[in-house]
Amino acid sequence: MALKKIVITGPESTGKSTLTQQLAQNYKSRWLPEYAREYLETNGKEYTQKDLLIIAQHQIAVEDKMIHQLKDSNEEWLFIDTDLIVIKVWSEFVFGNCDTWILRQIAERHYDGYLLCDVDLPWVKDNLREYPDLETRTILKEYYKDNLINQKVPWTMITGNYENRLLAGINFINKLM
Repeated sequence: MALKKIVITGPESTGKSTLTQQLAQNYKSRWLPEYAREYLETNGKEYTQKDLLIIAQHQIAVEDKMIHQLKDSNEEWLFIDTDLIVIKVWSEFVFGNCDTWILRQIAERHYDGYLLCDVDLPWVKDNLREYPDLETRTILKEYYKDNLINQKVPWTMITGNYENRLLAGINFINKLM
C-alpha cells in the first residue's frame, strides 16, 4: 500500500503540532515536526527571506528522507506538521513575495490531504510566535484557505477544542481510506 501524506497546516498557535502527534499516535504512524521552530531556536528569532528558503530546503530534505525510510514499511500514513505552503504564506505576509524555488516545490510535491487548523483556540505565547491578535491570525488563516482552495488535494477546516480537532481529523482521514 502506498504511503499517504497528510499535512496539518494553519497559522501559529492553532494546535498543529499537537494534532499532528495525536493523529500519528492514533494511526500508529510517524509524524514529521516543523523544522522552522528548530531553525529559529538555533539561529535566533530575527530572520530574513533567505532564512525562509533555508528552512524550506531543510524541511523538504527531512521529509524526503523520512518518505524514503518508510518506502518499504507497512506504514500507511505520514503526518506532516506544516509544508511549504506555510513558508509561502509566511514569506508573502512578511516580505510581500516568495522565492520561486519554494513555489516550484509546492507545485511539484504531492500530498493526500490537508487539515487547516482554525484560529478558534486561545493564542499561547512562546518566544517565537509573532501574531497574538485574532485579526492578524484570521487574515493569515484566509491566506492558507486561499492556497488550499486553489489546488486539487482534499482538505478540511479543523475547529473546536483539541478533542474535537482530533475527531474531525480522524473523520477526514477515514474518508480518504
